Amino acid sequence: MKRDVAVRAAAYFFLLLAAGAAVLPFVWMFLGSFKTDAEILRFPPTWLPVSWRWENYREAMARAPFARYFLNSAGVAAASVAANLLLSSAAGYAFARLEFPGKRVLFGAVLSTILLPFYVTLVPLFLLVVRVPVLAGPQGWYNTYQGLLVPSLGSAFGIFFMRQFFLTLPRDLEDSARLDGAGEATVFLRVALPLAKPALAALGVFVFTAEWNAYLWPLVVTNTPEMRTVQLGLALFRGQFGTDWALLMAANVVATLPVVVVFLVAQRFFVQTAAFEGFR
Repeated sequence: MKRDVAVRAAAYFFLLLAAGAAVLPFVWMFLGSFKTDAEILRFPPTWLPVSWRWENYREAMARAPFARYFLNSAGVAAASVAANLLLSSAAGYAFARLEFPGKRVLFGAVLSTILLPFYVTLVPLFLLVVRVPVLAGPQGWYNTYQGLLVPSLGSAFGIFFMRQFFLTLPRDLEDSARLDGAGEATVFLRVALPLAKPALAALGVFVFTAEWNAYLWPLVVTNTPEMRTVQLGLALFRGQFGTDWALLMAANVVATLPVVVVFLVAQRFFVQTAAFEGFR
């Protein structure tokens, strides 16, 4: 009994250490957003600013059209989430419940794409966006919202994630719906999909975070300020001769808020997913 208590206490202690190590950079960034560059670079460092410079936020937002950058990032992220939830849930359900020729081979091919780093597919994706949509003009979808969005509409991880969740659902409810005359589309939309809300919320957070934090693809596929995203806007604070650390931290705090809000809103679905898996 005492040994179990000691093991549990040690586990909680190390978890608290890990949580502190994860949160500490965000605390430093938040406090640094109210300092001057000289205070941030001071050694030994100090946690609290000498004077709280709230004007750092105003100056950071005035440095570039961040309202437009936020709108671009939010639009691309929201469209990506909607498309991924729809396509991943449909494909995941098909791989989990339907039987069709070549199912295992096709699922293996989907999984194999996870092994490919994004840098390997970067050039083919760029050529696809620029050359395939011939009706869009000589540059295709380069420097357009379609170019920003199309490569992120589907996700092999999302398909795998939803398939694994659908496999944990009991078949009894689906079989009952089929006995009542429901087709596969009805079973999917009215039985399986409502039960998958926790998994959909978790996947939505993953996709939103990935798209909001995307830097390399928007950098490659856009070339005008009107099409920039938040992450490209943050890069403007790094110049050839120095970095405005205080303004960069202030802008980073603002850029982090949407991800934090989305996670807090969807947090209970993460708990529901874990509880459901434990019950299974």
